[in-house]
Amino acid sequence: MYFAIMIAQQSHSASTPPAILQLAGHPLRWRLLLELSRSDRIVRELTDLIGEPQNLVSYHLAKLRDGHLVSAKRSSADRRDTYYGLDLARVGELLSGAGGALHPGLRLTPPSPAGGTITSPVKVLFLCTGNSARSQMAEALARSLSGGAIETHSAGSHPKPLHPNAVRVMRKEYGLDLSGHRPRHLDEFAKKRFDRVISLCDRVREVCPEFPGQPQTIHWSIANPATGEPDDVTYPLFQQVATELKSRIAFLLVALASQAPAT
Repeated sequence: MYFAIMIAQQSHSASTPPAILQLAGHPLRWRLLLELSRSDRIVRELTDLIGEPQNLVSYHLAKLRDGHLVSAKRSSADRRDTYYGLDLARVGELLSGAGGALHPGLRLTPPSPAGGTITSPVKVLFLCTGNSARSQMAEALARSLSGGAIETHSAGSHPKPLHPNAVRVMRKEYGLDLSGHRPRHLDEFAKKRFDRVISLCDRVREVCPEFPGQPQTIHWSIANPATGEPDDVTYPLFQQVATELKSRIAFLLVALASQAPAT
């Protein structure tokens, strides 16, 4: 009798679609996931992009948050706004698990940190307010992870001296030397063309100018690890930022590598 119950329970579990399929299978939620896979966004942006009323968009965002597919973070520029973001690494794990539940041969392979082969010249500009930590770290990581295949730069709206923990975490955790880097104002790049302009803090996004050639603009809402506390206290925050940047950049490189070469 016991084994019959166990078999029945296992059969029921196997016949129930994984939660991610139930969550992502709704058409509106799928569109939200697509938009958030490209950039972190606030609700009114998603409402405009999806073309649905705010209460409906908020309802489905709450469903995605409850399923731990989407995260929410209060904007550091305007505390009334909330940025929603998609954890691509977690979604990849869940989709892989869903495929494996159907058949072991359908389990997905995580993207390589190298991001595949980028065949066309690509220029990327990373922005944050001070150009003292996040954007400098992103510039170095993107250059390293791509093997130099993309041209990377960074700048800030109000440049400040490079934070010691940014130098320390890059050297200690990733073997990258930032000690010779200098902060730059975004005005230095105002007339230069880029393929991607990626803002890393909510404040700089509000003042980001238009760049020539209409580059694709992307926002990653990442908290400032330089909180003003002693360096030994904030170092773990810098480690967390570096980890998040590495993950996001790995997916960016995959997207860049998947693009058709320019003709």
